Amino acid sequence: MKKLIALLFLISNLGWAQTKVFNQKLEKAKAEHKEILLYFSGSDWCAPCVKFKKFMVNTDEFQAFATKNLILYNADFPRQSKNKLAKDVENENNALAEKYNPKGLFPLILLLDANGNVVKKWEGYPKESLTKFIENLKN
Repeated sequence: MKKLIALLFLISNLGWAQTKVFNQKLEKAKAEHKEILLYFSGSDWCAPCVKFKKFMVNTDEFQAFATKNLILYNADFPRQSKNKLAKDVENENNALAEKYNPKGLFPLILLLDANGNVVKKWEGYPKESLTKFIENLKN
C-alpha cells in the first residue's frame, strides 16, 4: 500500500512538473485578467507554423495587442537536432499536447481562459487576415 501511495504521489508530481511554466502562465493570466494564446508549432518543419509566427505573432500589430491582452505560450515541437529543446520544456510541451492537442495538429492555435479552458480554436493557419484574427481574439 505504501508503495502504491508513493507511486501515485510521484506520478502526480511529475504531471505538475511537466506543466510548471504553463501553470505559471495560467496564474499570470488570472492575476492580470488576460487570456492565453497557446499555439502548437513545428518551428523547423511545419511551413504553416513558420508562416503563423512570421506573419501573425511577430508583427508589431499583434505584439501590441498581445502585450495588453494576452499571455503567449508556444508549445514547439522541432525535429532537427540543432533546434532540440531542453528536456523539461519538451516534457511540458508533450504534456500540453496530451491535454490540448491529442490529434497532433500543426499549427493548432487555442485561445484559453485563465483556467485553461478552450474559448476559441484554429486548426491550421488562420484563414482570416491579421486584423480579423485580432478582432476574433477580442470577441
